Amino acid sequence: MTEHVQAPAGITGSVPTRRGFVAGASALGLAAGVPIAAARGVAASPSPTGRRVAVLGGGMAGLTVAHELIERGFQVTVYERKSLGGKARSIPIPGTGTGGRRDLPGEHGFRFFPGFYRNVPDTMRRIPFPGNANGVFDNLVPAPNAIFAQAGRPDMHFTLPSGIGGITPDAVRDALMSMASVASQVPLREIAFWAEKMIVFFTSGDLRRNRQWEHMAYSDYLRMDRMSPAYRNILVKAFTSTLVAAKENVASTRTITMMVEIFLWTMLGRGADGAPDRVLSGPTSEVWIDPWQTHLAGLGVDFEVGWTVTGLDLTGGRITGARFTDPRGNTGSIDADWYVLAVPVERAVPLMSPQLVAADPALGKLRRLTTDWMNGLMIYLRRPTPITHGHVAYMDSPWAVTSISQAQFWRGDFAAKYGDGSVHDILSLDLSDWDAQGLLYGVNARKCTPRQIVDDVLAQVRANLDNGAALVPDAQIHSWFLDPGITDSGLPTVANDEPLLVNTVGSWDDRPVSTTRIPNLFLAGDYVRCSINLATMEGANESGRSAANAVLRASGSSATPATVHELYQEPALAGWRRADDLRFRLGLPNAFDVLSPYWP
Repeated sequence: MTEHVQAPAGITGSVPTRRGFVAGASALGLAAGVPIAAARGVAASPSPTGRRVAVLGGGMAGLTVAHELIERGFQVTVYERKSLGGKARSIPIPGTGTGGRRDLPGEHGFRFFPGFYRNVPDTMRRIPFPGNANGVFDNLVPAPNAIFAQAGRPDMHFTLPSGIGGITPDAVRDALMSMASVASQVPLREIAFWAEKMIVFFTSGDLRRNRQWEHMAYSDYLRMDRMSPAYRNILVKAFTSTLVAAKENVASTRTITMMVEIFLWTMLGRGADGAPDRVLSGPTSEVWIDPWQTHLAGLGVDFEVGWTVTGLDLTGGRITGARFTDPRGNTGSIDADWYVLAVPVERAVPLMSPQLVAADPALGKLRRLTTDWMNGLMIYLRRPTPITHGHVAYMDSPWAVTSISQAQFWRGDFAAKYGDGSVHDILSLDLSDWDAQGLLYGVNARKCTPRQIVDDVLAQVRANLDNGAALVPDAQIHSWFLDPGITDSGLPTVANDEPLLVNTVGSWDDRPVSTTRIPNLFLAGDYVRCSINLATMEGANESGRSAANAVLRASGSSATPATVHELYQEPALAGWRRADDLRFRLGLPNAFDVLSPYWP
C-alpha cells in the first residue's frame, strides 16, 4: 500500500487566485470588482450608500454573498485566507496524475445534498455548466440506498422511501415505526417510544421548541440511559454521530430532532427539491466550485486568495478598514463601504476586539460557541468497489465512520481521468468522533499518526461490514489521503485548521443574526442563525443570502432581495403546533407526550 504525504493546506488545483473577467459585467453595467487602489488600502471615504463590498472569506457563505450582490449591481471583492470553496472544496494531491491525467482528488469530507436543501440547489441552477440545461444543479445525482453496518450482525440495507398519502400524527407515527423496524434488534416497545417522541416534537410549537427542547440534550429527550444497547446505537447514535456529526449528550433536542423531522418529510416526498439523498457527479471543485468562481468572475467579482484578515478597525461607529496580510507577507487595510465577515466562527472570534464587542455585545457571545472535528479520509482502490449505491454508516465504529464509494456516481472512466491509471475507485470516509478509543492502538484518533488512522479506520470498516475484509483487502489499496486540515497527527501539537461548528444545548441564544449594531458590518457563515440550525452548506448559503439582503437594506438599494428558503414545515400539522403553543403557555405537556411519565 503506497502512502501519500498530506497535501499542504491551501492547494487549490489549477484555479488561479485572481480573476478579473468583465464580459458578463459589461452587459449588466457592473464594474470589474473593487478598484486596485482601494483593495491595496488607499483611503477612500466610506459612503452609507456606496456600492463597494468586501467579502471577508471565500467559503460557501462568502461566495453566496458575492453571487447575490454582484447580480444586484454592487462591486464585490472576495478575500480568502486559504482556498475558495472552504470546507466544500476539493484538494487535488500534487504529482499523482500521470500520462495527461488529473491529480487524484481529495476532499475535506464527502459531500451530500439532502432533498430538503433548497438554497444551495437554487444557487447551483444559476451557475452555468457545459451541456447542462440547469447548470451545476444537473451535476447532482441520486444516492437511493444506504447500509447500516454492524459488527457481528447482518448489515441493515435501506432504500430511501418516497411519498405518503394524508398527513396526520397517526400516519406519521406509522411511517416512523415502519422505518425504524429495519432495526430489528430494537425492542418494539422502545421503537414505539422513539416514534412517540418524534411525534411530540413534530407537533410542538415554536415556544416549546425554543424554550424547552433547545435547552434539553437529545440523549435526555430520548431517555437513552434507560434503553437497550440496540436502541442507543441504532435509533440515537446512528443519526447523531454518523449523519449530522453531533454528540447526542451535547446537542440539543431542538437541533437534532428537527433534522429527523426534515429528513422524514423529504423521504415522504414533502417539501423536497429532489431525491432524499444526492451526491455530485464528480469532484466538488471540478463540477461546482470552479465553475462558480468562473461565473462570478465573469460577472465582475474580484478574488484575492491568500489574504488573511487580521483585524477590523472601528471609527465613529463604523468599520473603516479590514487589516490583512497578503501571500507575500505584505500588510495593509481593505477599504470598502460594506464589510461582510464570512469566515468560520473560530476565525471570527479572534477578530472580535473589545471595541467591536462594546459596539455590539452580541459579538462577544461568539466565544461561547463550540467546534469539533469532522474530517475526511480518502482510500484509493485498484478496482471498482461500489459497496452500495449510496452511503454506509458503520454503526459500531468508535470513530463514527461513514463512507461512500464515489466512482459509481462520477461521469466518465475514473482510471482514465485521474491518477496513474491504476486507481478505479475512491472509498471516501468521514470521521466524526476523534475522541473515542480506536480498535487497534488503544488511543483516540487525535493521538494517532496518519498511517495509524488509516489502519484503524480500515479495521473499523472491515469489522462492521459483512465480508468487509474481502470487500476492502490490502491488495486493492493503492494509496490514501488524509484531510490536510489535520496537522501534526500523532504529536502533542496536533491541530485541526478546519473544525466544524457543533450545536450544543442552548447555543441558539449565543448565535448572531446577519446584521450587527455596526451599520456597515454583516455576518455570514454556518454559525449565523438560520432555519436549518446546523453546520451545513445549506446553512452557510442561507446566511449568505440573509447577509446580502442586509447590505441591500442598509444601502437603500431598490434591487429585489435574494430569496431565502426556510426549512419545510408540514402544513397539515400547523394546527397541532398552534395548539401546543397554548398548552406551553398553560404549563401543560405536549398532547402526544403520554408515555414519558410512565417510562421506567
